[in-house]
Amino acid sequence: MDFKCIQDCSKCCIEREYYPTTKFGKVGVLILPDEKEEIESLAKKLRLDIIILPRIGVSYEKSVGPTKILAYQLMGRESNGNTCPFLDTESEQRSPHGGYKCRIYENRPLACRAYPVIESSPVTLDQKCKFCETCANTATNLNQELESLTKIKIKMETNASFIWRYATGIGEKSDTDKIHTGWILET
Repeated sequence: MDFKCIQDCSKCCIEREYYPTTKFGKVGVLILPDEKEEIESLAKKLRLDIIILPRIGVSYEKSVGPTKILAYQLMGRESNGNTCPFLDTESEQRSPHGGYKCRIYENRPLACRAYPVIESSPVTLDQKCKFCETCANTATNLNQELESLTKIKIKMETNASFIWRYATGIGEKSDTDKIHTGWILET
């Protein structure tokens, strides 16, 4: 059985989570540097306002921030970080599974193509995915998703000594006092 979205679900495009902790704010969709310009161009063509923040950076020496950015993140359009700006929640159009339609589905980032695979060795699926909940014990063909995740991992390989994670400053109002903004050195 191939992975497919469950009827009327768009959960992965709507719900964002704090990662790795609340301190870092809600995480956006991972965008590789070579995808960033394309995503910005698509947004401009569709007249959408988007926010792309850094996500992971590296440096070879301890400094005040990274010297190279390995990944960016496309933030949700809501003030709490939820709902991908490319998800068409306004029109009557629906995807083949009945969920909200992605305006850039054919050009979506590798991270979206990899979903629901979140680790490739061993294969780990996102437990918040309705398909994964429903079909947990069913043999599933995830070759395309695994291939996308492998491409991401290859592009993010580094031998840099210091890894930096960007705290988005975005989340629920009730968590404002816990959320940071800016680069934080991983320890």
